Amino acid sequence: MKLVTADQMRALEQRADASGNTYALMMERAGKAVADAMSERYGARAKRVLVLVGPGNNGGDGLVCARYLRDAGARVALYIWKRADNPDDENWKFCRERAIATTRAEDDPNFSALKKSLAETDLIVDALLGTGVTRPIEGVLKEMLKVVKKSREMRELEELGELVPLVPSVPSVPSVVAIDLPSGLNPDTGALDPAALNADLTVTFAFPKIGQLAFPGANAVGELVVADIGIPAEWAGGNALEVAAAREIAARLPARTRDSHKGTFGKAMICAGSANYVGAAFLAGSAATRAGAGLVTLALARAIYPMVASALHETTFVALPDDAGVLVPDATRALTDYLAGYDALLIGCGFGRAEKTIAFVQSLLAEITNHKSEIINLVIDADALYALAQSGDWWTRLAPNRVILTPHPGEMARLTGWSRDAIQPDRVNVARKFAAQWQQVVVLKGAFTVVASPDPSTPLRARATLLPFATPALATAGTGDVLAGTIVAMLAQGLSVYDAAIAGAYLHGLAGEIAEKEIGRAGVVAGDLLSRLPQAIRTISQ
Repeated sequence: MKLVTADQMRALEQRADASGNTYALMMERAGKAVADAMSERYGARAKRVLVLVGPGNNGGDGLVCARYLRDAGARVALYIWKRADNPDDENWKFCRERAIATTRAEDDPNFSALKKSLAETDLIVDALLGTGVTRPIEGVLKEMLKVVKKSREMRELEELGELVPLVPSVPSVPSVVAIDLPSGLNPDTGALDPAALNADLTVTFAFPKIGQLAFPGANAVGELVVADIGIPAEWAGGNALEVAAAREIAARLPARTRDSHKGTFGKAMICAGSANYVGAAFLAGSAATRAGAGLVTLALARAIYPMVASALHETTFVALPDDAGVLVPDATRALTDYLAGYDALLIGCGFGRAEKTIAFVQSLLAEITNHKSEIINLVIDADALYALAQSGDWWTRLAPNRVILTPHPGEMARLTGWSRDAIQPDRVNVARKFAAQWQQVVVLKGAFTVVASPDPSTPLRARATLLPFATPALATAGTGDVLAGTIVAMLAQGLSVYDAAIAGAYLHGLAGEIAEKEIGRAGVVAGDLLSRLPQAIRTISQ
């Protein structure tokens, strides 16, 4: 699925209008989609709904939504800001025919009518600005949004029992539904106006907007639903940023027929762990098995082999030369001797940064690259990235388009020489720039992980896909090892390096969301993701 800017979306709407999918028809579809999403999640019959209506197309969508909710049995009221009562506007006409209560902000100087409606409502619809935000919110709109936020805060206190409810029959906090975008969210950058009203649900149209998956604005979006308004997906063009979607990921996964055997789903070798980070090997190896690899082999420092083998029974093992539990250069030959017949290799999880281990990583990569006829697809993670960064122009010594690099922002800073502060505000473009320069796939981890890959049609440019996951459940030690193991399992099953990175990151992010729902935002540990990887695969398959 493509991500678009506000200008791109306007151009797509103009093209649709010119082709016969008129603005009026798109507005009808948009408003109905919002009403349908609200009915599905909250119900409609007898619900009290307050629709905040602005001046542009966003307000028009709100009027359509109000009509559909009213027809579904909701008790709907409109609060109008800066929208003319145009007698030629059919959506106004339909609302009047249904006798939907209407209040204008200019007729409510102290917001007393607004406050009364807010005290009685179950659902608030934000149809004020949408993508039309062009300047800071000021004046009447700013004061109006303050009243809405204050009312919700008071309702929260009522629900907690700290205040006596003004309307005893309506104790709960009203949910906010944003049409297209929460008012005050910049659709291109994710910048968020201080006056913006955070949504519990945002229904956007045709394509997600870049600002909905960028912070701080992403915090105001809530659940994001993308509704079809009749604009073909292919119109977004090949250069638009992608966001991964479940159906697309499911299509990338190999079919699992009843006559399959372990060789059907590939062989993954994972070289991981050290005396100080034994768990990293366990997590990466377990993740690879749970993500569907047919055979997983763990190559470990000989000193930690007994500990891992006693806990992990589904993998095979290769014990490597070590020095007090850290890998040494002599392990290079021992490992490469076993690589024949394997489809993918992961290195780095829990290696540590001993000088001997850095030398091992550099020796191993040189050995793999020099044997060009036997080059294996490779995932480089964690401390192996640190080892890479110790030598200049390291990327020139890797076979192009065969490696997936999985840095978090700190590791990306070390690899690039850029500061973390320069990377984080422009994650997509940074990932693209260096994927093109290094000619490898880059998985820039974090909230809304970015996967970038050299574009085969334009070598100096890179494609990029954004992952639609940002959960604090993944902000804990070891989840990166699970991600790396999941990605190498995708490689072993025959996915291309780009597809494997996207699919692995998607399943990992979805497993994190499942864990958050089942356990909570705090208290999830990396091991909780392992049993949820198969759940994630089942979810996208359905």
